[in-house]
Amino acid sequence: MLKISTKAMYGIKAILDMAINYPKDLTTVKSLAERQNIPEKYLEQIFSVLRKAGYLISTRGSMGGYSLAFPPQEITVGDILRVLEGELVPVNCVTEHSYRAKCKREDKCITRYLWAEIRDKINNIVDNVTFGELAEGYKQIMN
Repeated sequence: MLKISTKAMYGIKAILDMAINYPKDLTTVKSLAERQNIPEKYLEQIFSVLRKAGYLISTRGSMGGYSLAFPPQEITVGDILRVLEGELVPVNCVTEHSYRAKCKREDKCITRYLWAEIRDKINNIVDNVTFGELAEGYKQIMN
């Protein structure tokens, strides 16, 4: 279902924070958690998922931390949402890639087209908004 979880909201906040500061030094979970008011332990879990998915690079040691694996203009909101949420669908009957129980009325459903259209529009939007764009917009507002 397409209800953005706290995990996804925090993940988007964290990646945007890193995009705004890109390509500066590494960021620690602790400093980012403090800046964005995200529980540190929760952010560690989110970063673990994003690192395993290839969007973050971790560096160990006293000068270690996390950095983006790609420039912000190469990472879309859709990329991060899918890693943290799975498919972005308004209702289960229009899931494309995950297992779903087949609805008995799927072939005759008068609203399935509507849900598929909503799914496609949402995916089109989030797949065409990059963290580079969001970071630039934020910088313009704050100057």
